[in-house]
Amino acid sequence: MNRISSQMNNADTQYYLRKQEVRQAKINAQIGSQSRIGSLRDDPIAAGHLVRYQSYLSRVNQFEKNAQTLADEFQVREGYINQNLQIMHRVRELAVTGANGTYTSDDLKNMATEVNELLKEMIQNANAVGPDGNTLFSGTRTKGIAFDVSMGNVDGANEPLIAEVRYNGNVGVNRIEVDENAYLTVDNSGNKTFWAERQQIMGQRDLTSWQSSSDSTFSVDGTEVKINAGDNIYAVIAKINNSGAAVKASLDPVTNGLNITTTDAHQIWLEDKNGNTLETVGIIKDKSQLPPYNLGNGVRVSGGSLFDAVIALRDAMFKGDQEAIGSRVLGTIDEGLSNLTTRLAKSGSDYERAQNNIERSKTNNLNVTALVSREGDIDLTTAITDLKMLDYVNQATLSNAGKMYQSTLLDYMR
Repeated sequence: MNRISSQMNNADTQYYLRKQEVRQAKINAQIGSQSRIGSLRDDPIAAGHLVRYQSYLSRVNQFEKNAQTLADEFQVREGYINQNLQIMHRVRELAVTGANGTYTSDDLKNMATEVNELLKEMIQNANAVGPDGNTLFSGTRTKGIAFDVSMGNVDGANEPLIAEVRYNGNVGVNRIEVDENAYLTVDNSGNKTFWAERQQIMGQRDLTSWQSSSDSTFSVDGTEVKINAGDNIYAVIAKINNSGAAVKASLDPVTNGLNITTTDAHQIWLEDKNGNTLETVGIIKDKSQLPPYNLGNGVRVSGGSLFDAVIALRDAMFKGDQEAIGSRVLGTIDEGLSNLTTRLAKSGSDYERAQNNIERSKTNNLNVTALVSREGDIDLTTAITDLKMLDYVNQATLSNAGKMYQSTLLDYMR
């Protein structure tokens, strides 16, 4: 029940005018922000959905950026690998030419000069730096050069030449998220890309009575292998073979030492993480020595890099050793070409996968943007119509109020 008084009309008029102004202000704010949800109370359920959609949309945008960055990196890397592949084809042509026995020693020396220049170009490509300033082929150690060069004297040459090329990076990999809980693995290790032969490490220490004295952990090519106290050499061999690393371990039938051979062309990376298992079996030195050049003094190693193959060809040409060129050197070059072609194909495959992730992220972006628009965007046609109606009602209210209060100061003058 409302109490009738002289102030009732004025109070009701003021109340509804303020209420209409609030509604007008709300619609004006929605039009200005292009969103129908200014606060959670406007639509709690839609607001909850909108927060989740916007969060996912920001992640999708980041996934697309990640995939695009990877695609750019893969494309740059592929260019340098392909250039080295073309150089290796030219090196092989020179090797075949120098092995046919029709050229003199002076001719071979002239060929060796070209091979040496090709070697320099290969090293330059292997030490390439990407657009972001990071070294392309040094694993995760991206702020230093990938390969160090040592100079030395070569028989038949008149000046010091490149005698050894050593890998200066690591075998670390990066996992880049390109979708929800989906990652692309980026392996930039130069001692895989520019390797020629399967490497074999042959220990000379008799391990028939060896046993691990404590629990320990070592890594093979970045893959950890856990050893328990009391494990013998056969248990160690089995754990290495079951670790998933691209190596095959065995016990040498002659020396009873530990042999480790890669299953594809790359340099083995061995390191004691916890304990000293690899040191006690005579494979590596103490922990003060860093891989991959931490092998024990008595360990025999076979299998080299592309640079080793080209250096061997150049040195054989300077010496005039056509027999070595046509047998061992040419075979190593062929293996290196095969591995480099495989690495080039892998890089191209990684690029294509990154492109597929970019396209998927773009599609997801459109779909999620539509969901955000459905939950949060305002219908401008409806909003403008409502605003005009409220404005009309407000004008009508003001008009009626003016008719109710037509008294002026003149009405009280006598």
